[in-house]
Amino acid sequence: MRNIWYGVFFLLAAVGCNDPASKQHGGPAEGAFDFPRTHEDGQPVNVVATTGMVADLVRNVGGDRVKVTQLFGAGVDPHLYKATSRDTGLLSKADLIVYSGHHLEGKMTELFEHLARKVPTVSVTDRLPVAELLRDEHGVVDPHVWFDVSLWSRGADVVRDALIEYNPSHADAYRNRAKAFRAKLDALDAETTTRMKAIDEKQRVLVTSHDAFRYFGRRYGIEVKGIQGITTEAEASVRDLQDLAAFLASRKIPAVFVESSVNPRNIEALREGCKANGHDVAVGGELFSDAMGAEGTPEGTYEGMIRKNVDTIANALSGRKGDR
Repeated sequence: MRNIWYGVFFLLAAVGCNDPASKQHGGPAEGAFDFPRTHEDGQPVNVVATTGMVADLVRNVGGDRVKVTQLFGAGVDPHLYKATSRDTGLLSKADLIVYSGHHLEGKMTELFEHLARKVPTVSVTDRLPVAELLRDEHGVVDPHVWFDVSLWSRGADVVRDALIEYNPSHADAYRNRAKAFRAKLDALDAETTTRMKAIDEKQRVLVTSHDAFRYFGRRYGIEVKGIQGITTEAEASVRDLQDLAAFLASRKIPAVFVESSVNPRNIEALREGCKANGHDVAVGGELFSDAMGAEGTPEGTYEGMIRKNVDTIANALSGRKGDR
C-alpha cells in the first residue's frame, strides 16, 4: 500500500498544481483543449479510459487508430475506486487520458486534474451543456449522464474533437466514425423511449440501490428513486428506507432492482420494510449502473448494456420474465 501512495504522490508532485483542467472542472470547456502535446506518428493513439462507458466511446470513435486501456472492469464501483501503482504507471505513459468526470471517479479526480499538465486529459461530461446536467439538493452535478442516450451521444463529439486535436492527420476518420456512432445511438434512444412508454404509467417507478438513473427517468418518463444518493459513499437512513417502503406499498409497485456494482444489502432491507407494510416486492433483476458487463458479452458494450437494462426494467414492471 505504501508503494501505491508513493506512486500517486510522485505523479502529483511531477505535474504541479496550476493545471488547466482544474480551472475547467465543474463546467463546460469551450474552444480548444490546449493539450501539452500532440501526436502525428503512424502508431495508434494510446488512450487510457476509466469506465466501460467512456472506453466504449473512444473505441467507437477512434476505431483502429486508437489502442484503449480500460481501468475499471465489470462490477467496479468508480465512486470508491482507488488508484493502484499499475494505474499510475499506465496513466503517466498514456498518449491521451479520457475520464467521465463530475467526480464520478471520486478519489481519482484530483489525480486526473494534475496529470493534465503533462498528459493530454479529457473529461467527457465537463464538456456537455451545463443546462442539461442534473444536480442534487446540494447543487452537486449528477455524473450518471450515460443513462440519457441522447445526451451521452454528445460525448462522442467530445471524444472526436479530442482525437482530432491530438491526432489531426486522421481527422476525417474520427468525424465519420463519430457521426456513424451517433446515428446508432439515435436509434437506441428511440427504441428505449418506445419500450418505457409501453409500461403502464402507474407502474412506471424505478427503485435502485443508489440514485444513478435520474437522467434515465427524465428522458424516458419514469419515476426514479434511489435508496442512497448520487454517490455510493452516501448512507441511507432508517427513515429513508421506511418512507420508501411505505411508498412502494401504497403504489403496489411490483419490483425493485439491484445493481451490478453496488452491495444489495439496502435493497434487501427495503424488501423487508415492504413486507412490514403488507406488500411483497420482488427483485426485478440486476441493472448495470456505474459499470458495464464483462468484456466479450453483449452487456460489455454501451448499446448492449442499455438494451439489457431496458429489457430488465420493462419486463419486471410489466409483470413479465426474461428478455425480449
